Amino acid sequence: MPLQPVNRRSVPEDVFEQIVSEVLSGEMQPGQPLPSERRLAEVLGVSRPAVREALKRVSAAGLVEVRQGDATTVRDFRRHAGLDLLPRLLMRAGELDLSVVRSILEARLHNGPKVAELAAQRRQPELPAQLHDAVAALESEQDPVERQRHALMFWDHVVDGADSIVFRLMYNTLRATYEPALPALATVMAAEVGRPQAYRRLADAITVGDPAAAKQAAIDLLEPTTAAMLAAFERLETA
Repeated sequence: MPLQPVNRRSVPEDVFEQIVSEVLSGEMQPGQPLPSERRLAEVLGVSRPAVREALKRVSAAGLVEVRQGDATTVRDFRRHAGLDLLPRLLMRAGELDLSVVRSILEARLHNGPKVAELAAQRRQPELPAQLHDAVAALESEQDPVERQRHALMFWDHVVDGADSIVFRLMYNTLRATYEPALPALATVMAAEVGRPQAYRRLADAITVGDPAAAKQAAIDLLEPTTAAMLAAFERLETA
């Protein structure tokens, strides 16, 4: 997609969004130099300070390398960017990127059982009531999108109970990525969020402080959907 003149109401933000879109789409390849600030300002119809501010943000996101007195070059975002890019990668041009969905499911299956194990180990006093309230809300909900929201709230409490800032920040990013796509994922996730008894088994294991049982309950909850989705991706790739 060629660069377009920018709406002046949010100039640096619009410049930032256009450059990010070009990099993530592959229109700008790793190692490729960006046009000069002057040229970008001309093409986009904005001031050089606005371009400079936008490039600082793009650089902070790990997408370009800015060298004083040299060309600004595109970096390989897969090697240099952070989890904050996930929401942009999941939904592109209004469509789900299935490879990103697969990555999120794999991360859930890897991290979820460990988080559950830690929550059972550390047994925060307020956690049992929060988990059982979340399960009760899930049981009474019929709407598939709202069920996903209740499931997210359940895991939100589990992550708090694990008392790990790294898992907390990772979960924040995964949730921010996942939530805008809830309607699109309703069918995919229906089987998992339609099993409140599986959430209750996990809540019970955490409540009694049994890390091994909590870990297994989390695997039992997360694995079926992950396995089904990965098999579907495999069939698509084979086809």
